[in-house]
Amino acid sequence: MFFSARVSDDTINPITAAEQAARNSGEALLNLSDSNPTRCGLGPVVLPGTYIPNPQGPELDRRALAEFLERDQSRVVSPQHLYLLSSTSQGYAYLMKLLCDSGDVVLAPVPGYPLVEQIANLEEVRVIGYPLQLHDEWRIDLTRINEILGSPEGGRVRAIVAINPNNPTGSYLQTDEIMRLSEIAAEHDIAIIADEVFHEYPLHETGRSASRFAGNPKCLTFALDGLSKQLAAPQAKVAWIECSGPGPTLAAAQRRLDVILDAFLPTSTIIAERLPELLAAVPTQRERVLERCRENLSTLRNLVATHPSVNLLEPAGGWSALLRFPAHIDEDSLVTRLIGTYKTTVQPGYFFDMPLPGFVSVSLLLPPTDFRSGTEKLLVELQNGC
Repeated sequence: MFFSARVSDDTINPITAAEQAARNSGEALLNLSDSNPTRCGLGPVVLPGTYIPNPQGPELDRRALAEFLERDQSRVVSPQHLYLLSSTSQGYAYLMKLLCDSGDVVLAPVPGYPLVEQIANLEEVRVIGYPLQLHDEWRIDLTRINEILGSPEGGRVRAIVAINPNNPTGSYLQTDEIMRLSEIAAEHDIAIIADEVFHEYPLHETGRSASRFAGNPKCLTFALDGLSKQLAAPQAKVAWIECSGPGPTLAAAQRRLDVILDAFLPTSTIIAERLPELLAAVPTQRERVLERCRENLSTLRNLVATHPSVNLLEPAGGWSALLRFPAHIDEDSLVTRLIGTYKTTVQPGYFFDMPLPGFVSVSLLLPPTDFRSGTEKLLVELQNGC
């Protein structure tokens, strides 16, 4: 497994080794270089207690998160494989620092959310897209992934980004796709970065694929999730990486990830202490969001059914839906007309690198009356454009 040259293997120096040995034998050390005010009796009264830095985040809070995930997803989760962050965006950035040198490559789905490429650019990492193909459902083009990995550029690929379910298509990866991607990653000794923030938002009562990448033992895997989506609270800056994979490779990755997070210490203790309380609110919040999304999706189906030139690409999960319309209608012109005429806006398909023109993505989160009103205006403009 390749790891970035930017991150050392954190070889323990003689002083650190001697300190660890002394502590392990029960000896208390006086640290004349201690710069932690809370250990020196100078912490503020409003923030009592001693701050104990941990690159993975406070142990008690990781334990609470692991217990929540075990209950919620009916699987075993180790607190030692969890890293607390303030956002999944941070997670992407740290994982690219871990896996990639400047000019290295990650593969990401197309269509897909532009955030991956934005963060990759900031990390001096290149993104090569692999297609999602729409037949009866969206499926990964595994042949294209193999072609990229077999090309001259394939030697610079360090990770495959998988978004489950995808944004904006709302498509879950099926069990066979997860298995095959894991096999490909293991075969080429590369990692999977799995963004599963929308996984618990199936838009159909019959549900979604039960398969996740989180906890995947077949290859080095980093699953991203967080309260921004779980709690429907973008202001609750708590997210996490769950690491999994073959033992020696996983241990090597975590040693280096510890170095990165120790440099940035991205978790606020103040927020982390509220994690059990916030996690307890997740089931109720999730149901509220699901109810709203399913109601608006039903409205969307009914409205689109009266406009034969417009198709709904039925989403399986997430918070949004794609509408397809005749390609001769220019997406920019459509949206600017909506803004000028109705003071309403929407995201065009090219924001997400849709393979063809003639798409918009609508959010299913809006209050139902606003959603219906805005969608009706959008459909009027589409009808006029035809």
